[in-house]
Amino acid sequence: MRNLVPGEWMKAWTGRTWLVLASAGIFMSLITCFGYASQGDGDIALGTTTASAVTDDMVQAWMMTFLMSAVFGALLVTREYSSGAIARSVLLSGGRLRLLSAKALVATAVGVLGGLLAVALAALCAFLLPARFGFSADWTGHTTRIALGVLTVNALAAPWGALLGWIIRSQLATVVTVMALTLLVEPGLQELAPQVAKYLPTIAMSSVYLDGKPELLSVPLALLVLAGWLAAAGTAARRLLLSRDVI
Repeated sequence: MRNLVPGEWMKAWTGRTWLVLASAGIFMSLITCFGYASQGDGDIALGTTTASAVTDDMVQAWMMTFLMSAVFGALLVTREYSSGAIARSVLLSGGRLRLLSAKALVATAVGVLGGLLAVALAALCAFLLPARFGFSADWTGHTTRIALGVLTVNALAAPWGALLGWIIRSQLATVVTVMALTLLVEPGLQELAPQVAKYLPTIAMSSVYLDGKPELLSVPLALLVLAGWLAAAGTAARRLLLSRDVI
Protein backbone atom coordinates (compact mmCIF):
# COMPACT_ATOMS: atom_id res chain seq x y z
CA MET A 1 0.00 0.00 0.00
CA ARG A 2 2.98 2.29 0.52
CA ASN A 3 3.42 2.89 -3.21
CA LEU A 4 -0.17 2.18 -4.24
CA VAL A 5 -1.83 5.00 -2.31
CA PRO A 6 0.55 7.71 -3.63
CA GLY A 7 -0.06 6.36 -7.14
CA GLU A 8 -3.82 6.59 -6.74
CA TRP A 9 -3.37 10.04 -5.21
CA MET A 10 -1.59 11.18 -8.36
CA LYS A 11 -4.35 9.71 -10.51
CA ALA A 12 -6.95 11.65 -8.52
CA TRP A 13 -5.39 14.96 -9.59
CA THR A 14 -4.82 13.98 -13.23
CA GLY A 15 -6.89 16.03 -15.65
CA ARG A 16 -9.30 18.81 -14.78
CA THR A 17 -12.14 16.80 -13.24
CA TRP A 18 -11.31 17.94 -9.71
CA LEU A 19 -11.08 21.56 -10.86
CA VAL A 20 -14.46 21.45 -12.64
CA LEU A 21 -16.18 19.84 -9.65
CA ALA A 22 -14.57 22.22 -7.15
CA SER A 23 -15.53 25.22 -9.27
CA ALA A 24 -19.13 24.00 -9.58
CA GLY A 25 -19.42 23.43 -5.83
CA ILE A 26 -17.92 26.82 -5.01
CA PHE A 27 -20.16 28.59 -7.53
CA MET A 28 -23.38 27.02 -6.21
CA SER A 29 -22.46 27.65 -2.60
CA LEU A 30 -21.31 31.20 -3.25
CA ILE A 31 -24.52 32.14 -5.04
CA THR A 32 -26.63 30.74 -2.19
CA CYS A 33 -24.43 32.42 0.41
CA PHE A 34 -24.74 35.74 -1.44
CA GLY A 35 -28.54 35.34 -1.46
CA TYR A 36 -28.67 34.83 2.31
CA ALA A 37 -26.46 37.89 2.87
CA SER A 38 -28.45 40.15 0.54
CA GLN A 39 -31.74 39.20 2.20
CA GLY A 40 -30.34 39.22 5.70
CA ASP A 41 -30.08 42.98 6.16
CA GLY A 42 -33.80 43.57 5.48
CA ASP A 43 -34.93 40.62 7.59
CA ILE A 44 -32.76 41.74 10.51
CA ALA A 45 -34.20 45.26 10.26
CA LEU A 46 -37.73 43.82 10.29
CA GLY A 47 -36.89 41.70 13.30
CA THR A 48 -37.75 38.40 11.58
CA THR A 49 -34.24 37.00 12.00
CA THR A 50 -30.93 37.74 13.69
CA ALA A 51 -27.38 38.27 12.52
CA SER A 52 -26.36 34.94 14.06
CA ALA A 53 -29.12 33.08 12.17
CA VAL A 54 -28.08 34.69 8.87
CA THR A 55 -24.44 33.78 9.58
CA ASP A 56 -25.50 30.18 10.25
CA ASP A 57 -27.39 30.07 6.94
CA MET A 58 -24.42 31.47 5.05
CA VAL A 59 -22.06 28.82 6.44
CA GLN A 60 -24.61 26.06 5.96
CA ALA A 61 -24.92 27.00 2.27
CA TRP A 62 -21.50 25.43 1.73
CA MET A 63 -22.85 21.95 2.49
CA MET A 64 -23.65 21.74 -1.25
CA THR A 65 -19.99 20.95 -1.86
CA PHE A 66 -20.58 17.42 -0.51
CA LEU A 67 -22.43 16.56 -3.74
CA MET A 68 -19.27 17.35 -5.70
CA SER A 69 -17.21 15.24 -3.28
CA ALA A 70 -19.53 12.29 -3.91
CA VAL A 71 -19.30 12.75 -7.69
CA PHE A 72 -15.51 13.00 -7.43
CA GLY A 73 -15.36 9.71 -5.54
CA ALA A 74 -17.60 8.07 -8.13
CA LEU A 75 -15.43 9.31 -11.02
CA LEU A 76 -12.23 8.23 -9.28
CA VAL A 77 -13.39 4.63 -9.73
CA THR A 78 -15.64 4.60 -12.77
CA ARG A 79 -13.41 6.52 -15.17
CA GLU A 80 -11.02 3.55 -15.08
CA TYR A 81 -13.86 1.28 -16.17
CA SER A 82 -14.78 3.75 -18.92
CA SER A 83 -11.21 3.96 -20.23
CA GLY A 84 -10.54 0.22 -19.83
CA ALA A 85 -7.62 0.91 -17.51
CA ILE A 86 -9.19 -0.92 -14.56
CA ALA A 87 -7.65 -4.30 -15.44
CA ARG A 88 -4.16 -2.80 -15.60
CA SER A 89 -4.75 -0.99 -12.29
CA VAL A 90 -5.80 -4.24 -10.61
CA LEU A 91 -2.73 -6.06 -11.91
CA LEU A 92 -0.32 -3.30 -10.89
CA SER A 93 -1.91 -2.86 -7.48
CA GLY A 94 -1.36 -6.47 -6.50
CA GLY A 95 -4.99 -7.37 -5.94
CA ARG A 96 -8.56 -6.18 -6.25
CA LEU A 97 -9.08 -5.47 -2.57
CA ARG A 98 -5.82 -3.52 -2.33
CA LEU A 99 -7.03 -1.27 -5.14
CA LEU A 100 -10.48 -0.87 -3.56
CA SER A 101 -8.88 0.11 -0.24
CA ALA A 102 -6.42 2.52 -1.85
CA LYS A 103 -9.13 4.33 -3.80
CA ALA A 104 -11.34 4.53 -0.70
CA LEU A 105 -8.46 6.08 1.26
CA VAL A 106 -7.65 8.56 -1.50
CA ALA A 107 -11.32 9.50 -1.96
CA THR A 108 -11.64 10.15 1.78
CA ALA A 109 -8.49 12.29 1.81
CA VAL A 110 -9.73 14.35 -1.12
CA GLY A 111 -13.11 14.69 0.60
CA VAL A 112 -11.37 16.06 3.70
CA LEU A 113 -9.47 18.57 1.58
CA GLY A 114 -12.70 19.60 -0.12
CA GLY A 115 -14.35 20.01 3.26
CA LEU A 116 -11.51 22.15 4.58
CA LEU A 117 -11.71 24.36 1.48
CA ALA A 118 -15.50 24.68 1.89
CA VAL A 119 -15.16 25.67 5.55
CA ALA A 120 -12.44 28.22 4.78
CA LEU A 121 -14.53 29.82 2.02
CA ALA A 122 -17.65 29.70 4.21
CA ALA A 123 -15.83 31.61 6.97
CA LEU A 124 -14.48 34.11 4.46
CA CYS A 125 -17.94 34.76 3.03
CA ALA A 126 -19.57 34.90 6.47
CA PHE A 127 -17.24 37.67 7.60
CA LEU A 128 -16.89 39.64 4.34
CA LEU A 129 -20.35 39.62 2.72
CA PRO A 130 -22.47 40.97 5.62
CA ALA A 131 -20.46 44.22 5.72
CA ARG A 132 -21.34 44.78 2.07
CA PHE A 133 -25.05 44.64 2.96
CA GLY A 134 -24.92 46.74 6.11
CA PHE A 135 -24.75 44.29 8.98
CA SER A 136 -22.08 42.35 10.86
CA ALA A 137 -21.59 38.60 11.08
CA ASP A 138 -22.27 36.92 14.42
CA TRP A 139 -20.23 33.69 14.50
CA THR A 140 -21.40 31.55 17.44
CA GLY A 141 -20.60 28.11 18.76
CA HIS A 142 -23.55 26.79 16.74
CA THR A 143 -21.96 28.25 13.59
CA THR A 144 -18.73 26.39 14.37
CA ARG A 145 -20.66 23.12 14.73
CA ILE A 146 -22.31 23.74 11.34
CA ALA A 147 -18.86 24.30 9.79
CA LEU A 148 -17.58 21.04 11.33
CA GLY A 149 -20.66 19.31 9.91
CA VAL A 150 -19.89 20.65 6.43
CA LEU A 151 -16.33 19.29 6.75
CA THR A 152 -17.60 15.90 7.95
CA VAL A 153 -20.17 15.34 5.20
CA ASN A 154 -17.57 16.22 2.55
CA ALA A 155 -15.20 13.65 4.04
CA LEU A 156 -17.92 10.95 4.10
CA ALA A 157 -19.51 11.73 0.73
CA ALA A 158 -16.34 11.04 -1.29
CA PRO A 159 -15.88 7.36 -0.20
CA TRP A 160 -19.67 6.92 -0.49
CA GLY A 161 -19.43 7.94 -4.16
CA ALA A 162 -16.37 5.73 -4.69
CA LEU A 163 -18.12 2.66 -3.26
CA LEU A 164 -21.17 3.29 -5.44
CA GLY A 165 -18.73 3.45 -8.36
CA TRP A 166 -17.37 -0.01 -7.52
CA ILE A 167 -20.93 -1.37 -7.33
CA ILE A 168 -22.38 0.25 -10.47
CA ARG A 169 -19.17 0.52 -12.57
CA SER A 170 -20.72 2.71 -15.28
CA GLN A 171 -19.50 6.31 -15.09
CA LEU A 172 -22.73 7.88 -16.33
CA ALA A 173 -25.01 5.60 -14.31
CA THR A 174 -23.05 6.19 -11.10
CA VAL A 175 -23.02 9.98 -11.46
CA VAL A 176 -26.74 10.01 -12.31
CA THR A 177 -27.45 7.76 -9.31
CA VAL A 178 -25.49 10.00 -6.93
CA MET A 179 -27.19 13.16 -8.17
CA ALA A 180 -30.67 11.62 -8.33
CA LEU A 181 -30.42 10.24 -4.78
CA THR A 182 -29.15 13.56 -3.43
CA LEU A 183 -31.35 16.00 -5.33
CA LEU A 184 -34.55 14.09 -6.08
CA VAL A 185 -35.17 10.69 -4.50
CA GLU A 186 -34.18 11.26 -0.89
CA PRO A 187 -35.65 14.81 -0.61
CA GLY A 188 -38.86 13.48 -2.17
CA LEU A 189 -39.03 10.60 0.31
CA GLN A 190 -38.36 13.05 3.10
CA GLU A 191 -41.52 14.92 2.14
CA LEU A 192 -43.59 11.74 1.86
CA ALA A 193 -42.25 9.75 4.83
CA PRO A 194 -39.91 11.86 6.99
CA GLN A 195 -39.71 9.31 9.82
CA VAL A 196 -38.29 6.72 7.42
CA ALA A 197 -36.28 9.04 5.16
CA LYS A 198 -34.21 10.39 8.05
CA TYR A 199 -32.25 7.12 7.94
CA LEU A 200 -31.24 7.63 4.29
CA PRO A 201 -27.62 8.76 3.71
CA THR A 202 -28.23 12.24 2.28
CA ILE A 203 -30.87 13.06 4.89
CA ALA A 204 -28.60 11.75 7.65
CA MET A 205 -25.90 14.08 6.33
CA SER A 206 -28.28 17.02 6.76
CA SER A 207 -28.44 16.09 10.46
CA VAL A 208 -24.65 16.37 10.65
CA TYR A 209 -24.51 19.90 9.24
CA LEU A 210 -27.43 20.87 11.53
CA ASP A 211 -30.10 21.52 8.94
CA GLY A 212 -32.50 22.12 11.82
CA LYS A 213 -35.56 20.16 10.70
CA PRO A 214 -37.33 18.66 13.75
CA GLU A 215 -37.68 15.18 12.27
CA LEU A 216 -33.93 14.73 11.71
CA LEU A 217 -31.73 12.37 13.72
CA SER A 218 -29.37 13.57 16.42
CA VAL A 219 -25.79 14.07 15.19
CA PRO A 220 -24.32 10.98 16.95
CA LEU A 221 -27.12 8.73 15.64
CA ALA A 222 -26.80 10.24 12.13
CA LEU A 223 -23.06 9.45 12.16
CA LEU A 224 -23.84 5.84 13.16
CA VAL A 225 -26.38 5.60 10.32
CA LEU A 226 -23.82 6.95 7.84
CA ALA A 227 -21.23 4.48 9.12
CA GLY A 228 -23.77 1.71 8.51
CA TRP A 229 -24.44 2.87 4.95
CA LEU A 230 -20.69 3.02 4.22
CA ALA A 231 -20.19 -0.45 5.72
CA ALA A 232 -23.07 -1.86 3.65
CA ALA A 233 -21.79 -0.23 0.45
CA GLY A 234 -18.26 -1.44 1.22
CA THR A 235 -19.46 -5.00 1.74
CA ALA A 236 -21.45 -4.96 -1.51
CA ALA A 237 -18.56 -3.40 -3.44
CA ARG A 238 -16.10 -5.98 -2.05
CA ARG A 239 -18.36 -8.92 -2.89
CA LEU A 240 -19.12 -7.71 -6.43
CA LEU A 241 -15.49 -6.87 -7.12
CA LEU A 242 -14.38 -10.36 -6.10
CA SER A 243 -17.17 -12.23 -7.85
CA ARG A 244 -17.36 -10.47 -11.22
CA ASP A 245 -14.89 -10.10 -14.05
CA VAL A 246 -12.85 -6.95 -13.78
CA ILE A 247 -13.90 -5.80 -17.24
